[in-house]
Parts: sequence; C-alpha cells; structure tokens
Amino acid sequence: MKKLFLVGVILAVVVAFFALDLDRHFTLDALKQGQAEFVALYEAHPMSVLGAYFAAYVVMAALSLPGAAIMTIAAGTLFGLVTGTILVSFASSIGATLAFLASRFLLRDWVQNRFGDRLGAINRGVEREGAFYLFTLRLVPVFPFFLINLLMGLTPLKTRTFYWVSQVGMLVGTAVYVNAGTQIGRIESLGDIVSPTLLASFALLGVFPLIARRIVDFVKRRRVYAQWQRPARFDRNLIVIGAGAGGLVSAYIAAAVKAKVTLIEAHHMGGDCLNTGCVPSKALIRSAKAAHQMRHAEDYGLQAAEPKFDFRAVMARVHEKIRAIEPHDSVERYTDLGVEVLRGYAKLIDPWTVEIALNDGGRQRLTARAIVLATGASPIVPDIPGIEDSGYVTSDTAWERFAELDEVPQRLVVLGGGPIGCELAHAFVRLGSQVVQVQHGPRLMPREDEEVSTCVQAALEADGVEVLTGREAVSVEREGGRRMLVVQGEAGVRRIAFDALLVAVGRKARLTGYGLEALGIPAERTIHTNEYLETLYPNIYAVGDVAGPYQFTHTAAHMAWYAAVNGLFGQFKRFRIDWSVVPHVTFVDPEVARVGINEAEARERGIPFEVTRYGLDDLDRAITDSADHGFVKVLTAPGKDRILGVTIVGEHAGELLAEYVLAMKHGLGLNKILGTIHTYPTMAEANKYAAGEWKRAHAPQTLLGWLARYHRWRLGPVDSSPHATQRIEPEA
Repeated sequence: MKKLFLVGVILAVVVAFFALDLDRHFTLDALKQGQAEFVALYEAHPMSVLGAYFAAYVVMAALSLPGAAIMTIAAGTLFGLVTGTILVSFASSIGATLAFLASRFLLRDWVQNRFGDRLGAINRGVEREGAFYLFTLRLVPVFPFFLINLLMGLTPLKTRTFYWVSQVGMLVGTAVYVNAGTQIGRIESLGDIVSPTLLASFALLGVFPLIARRIVDFVKRRRVYAQWQRPARFDRNLIVIGAGAGGLVSAYIAAAVKAKVTLIEAHHMGGDCLNTGCVPSKALIRSAKAAHQMRHAEDYGLQAAEPKFDFRAVMARVHEKIRAIEPHDSVERYTDLGVEVLRGYAKLIDPWTVEIALNDGGRQRLTARAIVLATGASPIVPDIPGIEDSGYVTSDTAWERFAELDEVPQRLVVLGGGPIGCELAHAFVRLGSQVVQVQHGPRLMPREDEEVSTCVQAALEADGVEVLTGREAVSVEREGGRRMLVVQGEAGVRRIAFDALLVAVGRKARLTGYGLEALGIPAERTIHTNEYLETLYPNIYAVGDVAGPYQFTHTAAHMAWYAAVNGLFGQFKRFRIDWSVVPHVTFVDPEVARVGINEAEARERGIPFEVTRYGLDDLDRAITDSADHGFVKVLTAPGKDRILGVTIVGEHAGELLAEYVLAMKHGLGLNKILGTIHTYPTMAEANKYAAGEWKRAHAPQTLLGWLARYHRWRLGPVDSSPHATQRIEPEA
C-alpha cells in the first residue's frame, strides 16, 4: 500500500505538471522574458525566492521532470555565480538522492528478485567500487542524470555514498550552467552552452578517473613488489605448483597456447581425485552396489544370493581402475603436450622465483612471469584424546591401508556426516561391515535440504548403517584388546567398539611449506584471492581446494582456466571467475545431485521462489529398473519458468542434473526443457515431466475456460428433439 500511495503521488504530480502546461515556463525564451520580473521579485523577497527556488529544484530533480537545465541557468541569472552554484549543487544532490531512494523503494526488490542471478557481478562491483563508477558518470553530462539516479537505486550502493559522490561529481557541470546564466543575454539556445568542444572536455574529464584508477593500480602493484628485485628475463611464462585437477588444467591451457610452462609435483600426478578421492571411491562404490544388487536380486525376478568375494580382490580392482586412468594425468602425456614436469617440492622465493627440491636430489630455481598455486587440501583430523594411537584412516590413507586386509573391516566407525563420510559408510556396509556413522550436527549432509538429509539417512539405515546424529566424539580408548570411540549426546555417553576408524570430518587447504609466509601472502583457511584469482601479488594465482570456496574437482578445473588465461594474457584482458552455476553430486544410493540454490538457502537469502516436484515413482524407466524412488525438485522465480536451483535424489541423479546445468548456464527455462524431445524410456524424461508439472501448475485457467466454450460452440447447436440421439443395436 505504501508503494502504491507513493506511485499515485508521483503520477499525480507529473500529470498535473503537464496538464497545467507548467513545462512552458521552463524554456530559455520564458526565462529571458521573465528575467526582469524575477530579479525584481528576488530583490523584494530574497529569502522567500531562495527557499521557493530551492524547493522547486528539489521536486523537479526528485521527479525527473524536464527543465533542470533551465533552472540551473536561472540560478546564475537570479543569484549570480557563487550563490547560484551553491544553491543548485545542494538542491540537485538532494533531489537526485530522493529519486535514488524512490527507485530503491519501488523497484529494487523486484529487479533483484527477477534478475538477481544475472546482476550478481554488477552488485559485487558496485559494493566494491560503486563510488568510483558513480563519480565517473557524474562528470560526463552526456549520461542523463535522472537515469543514473534511477539505476543506482537498484544497486546495493549506500545512500550516503550516493549523496556525497553526486554532490562532488555534479559540481563542475553545475558551475558551467550557472555561469552561463550570468550571461543570459548572449545565449540563444542550450547548444551555446553545451558545445561540441565543451562536451569533449567533459568526456575527457570523465575518462580521467579511469586513467587515474589505472595509475593507482600501477602504483599499488609497484608498492607490493617494492622490496623484491624483478628478474630482467624469465625462464618460464608460467609455473604451476601441484598436479591435481587445477594444476593439470592450468598447465594444459598454457601448453595449448604455446607458452613455456613447468608443472611441479612431489607426489602422484592427478592429485587427490585420481589417487585417493573421486576415482577409488567410485570404484569401491560400484563394487558395493553390485553386492547390494545380488542380495536384492528378487527385485529383478532373480534368486537372491549373499555375495561371496575376496576383499583383497575388491581393493585390487580399485587400484586397477586408478592405474587405468593414470595415463590421462601422467608425466608422459603432459610432456608430449609440451609441459615440462618436475618431480619435487616447490617453494616461493620471491614473487617470480620458485625453488624446487627435486625428488631425485638437488635443487633447481626457475623464474616465471606468472605462478599458479594448486596445492590442494588434506583431511582434517580432529584433536580428540587418543586418536593418534587409534590407527585411524582418512580418505587419503584408507586405500593403501585397506588394500592390505584379507577381509572387510568387521566393525567400522565413520566419523563425519558429509558427502565423503556418507559415501564410504554406504559402500562398506554393503560390502559386509557393521558400520556406525557418527555426526556431530543434528543431521547428515547439512548443506542440503532437510528432506534430502532424511532420504540419505533412510537409505543408509535401510542397508544397515547405524546413524548417530547430534553426537560429539569425546575420546578414543582401549579396553583390553578392544578400541573404543567414546561419544556423547543427549542420550548420554556411549562407547563404540571398532576394528577401523574412518575420519571424514572435512578437508583443509595445504598452506605450509610453499613460502607463503615469507612473501606475506594472506592465508587463513584458504589463500585469499580476488575475483581474478590473484593473491596479494597480481602475478601469483591460487586455484582449487587451496583457494576455495568449493572443494570439487570440476570447480578446480573451472578456476584453472581463469588463472591460466589471466596469468598469460592479463595485460590485455582479465576475466572474473564465474560462480553462477556450480553443480555437485554425492554418490550415495540413491544419488544426490544439486545445482543452484536449494530451499534452505533461498529462505536464508530472502529469495522468493516456487517449488515444482516430480516423483520418480511415476517414471516408466525408473519403474522398469526397480529404481522408482526419489524426486526431482526445481526452484523457479515466482510465476516464471526461470530456474533458480535443482535438487535430484535418485538413480543416475548426477547424469540427470547435466540438463539443468546447461539450462541455467545459458538462461533456458522449464518451457524450453518441456519443448525438447526426450528419448523414451529413459531416466532423463524425469526432467521433461518436472517441467510439465510446472506448466500444469501455471496453466491459464481463465483462457482454458474460454477455450472449452469455444470447442463446445464448434460442435454445433444442441439438438433437443427426441430423435437427436440414436442407439445402434449390435447385429445378431
């Protein structure tokens, strides 16, 4: 109601302005004709005229009414250069601020809700450098000031910042127009004031802040590098430290554009993903799923059987899959691509120099114009009394340790309820372990919606995992020959015996040993980077787990493109990292896949949304595969088919998600998905049916009612005679 009232007031004033033909008073001819009368009135009642003029100017600026230029000239004619400039400067700034606030009150919420995902970069830019951009625009009168007022109101720019920047930025232009008013007799048209030469001067004035900013950036860079001696010549265009996903992609891109690049890795090529993360865990999950399907073969019309297997053979298969993928990330492959690969530990000596302690002995120093840090992350081990003597394993060490076992661990305790803990708990329980999973928080996978956490816990418990949420691990103790994890919660203290303890409470960035401290590069939980992935030193970049905010292989590769391109070509063009569409999958059974925001995040951020659900129990292919459980949940903007986020729980959810990732990346809505042919029968049809559910919920009921009437009319007039309907008897 407040917004409607304000709109009504504004419309009433604007309509009255034109209906009463007031605009005819705000012309150069009218000003000249009434000049003597205005001057006499000012001399008779100076304070009243000043007050009335000030109020009128504020109203005109606030409502963006035409005539501001004439009012500014009139200030010079009536009050002189000094008084007129001061009066107009404050009146125009106050009026502009009122227009700014009106735009913010009436339109900002709607615009941000409607286009918020596309305006993210603009909002961040305004929050960071809004004053600079506004000052530049105010200096150039080519840009309509009223439009600047309205558009800035849609951004996060602070009101006080808008006011003082407007006050300062409009001062020069105001003085030019007021000064013209002191010589009103010489002016025949507004073109006499705003000549091409003057406009060019203003344009140059507007460009000056941009040039000044470049100079400031240059000075800042020089200051950062002041204590270091820059090499006269560089050995490499790019040096990459770490051969995980982020490092490999960075080196690959550099080699592809014929840059001279060196990749340094002390341990296994391929990093955590290939050797201790994605690849081995998915290989183990697949074996565990096969065992599960054997136990539940009756779901497929077969006779169920308890799987018999050699756990050493299962782990041997895991390592076989690692070896099969190793060539993709090998030294040989990258050498063939043109990358120099050095095996050893790298340390920054200065912003351009890296010292490598080679694995085979000796040291080597190399210089490079740009350096990419892709050092990854390692498992977090909580500081629990007794844990160091417990023989615990992590997602990094489990694969080698468990490969030595003849049988699957009989009693396994998994500490942690995130994706890694849930995936491995599910795999080992299906392979025959008695698994107890301990989660400190109130539910598993806390970053997902609560119903997703419930589905995951139900799936784990259905296969035999004992899930303990809201429990804190207090200590690890020994009782005789038994190892016990002591946990505490509302239910009291419990001692859980285990043969193996798997710690999966998260991962931390690898920050030590690389020379960051000596160079003063800020790093707390992760290395601090800007939107270009630059660290304190603009030629040193950080990607992947060491930089965050995500710890996924695919986001590390995504960051690597930006770091490599900015490092090699940043002198021409730099690219800001794009986090607008980030998918991820947790490979429990059923899988959990998500892109964009979920319901919990939307509520937390105050984003309006609608929810469309499609249950996989209705999908033909899911039914035939005995996989008819789970759902597709799509969040859209209210009344629109624009996708804000998607969560899928079900078989092959990770593959189903890809269509939504593509749609969100390229601005395609549910109507486009609905209009696309999907092969029958496939799981992918779930995406089309989810779009159909949205369409059905937004069907135009009034229009459909009229269409029903139209089709009845097309049947022709109703025949009410007794013989209108004839019954045909079947022949004998």
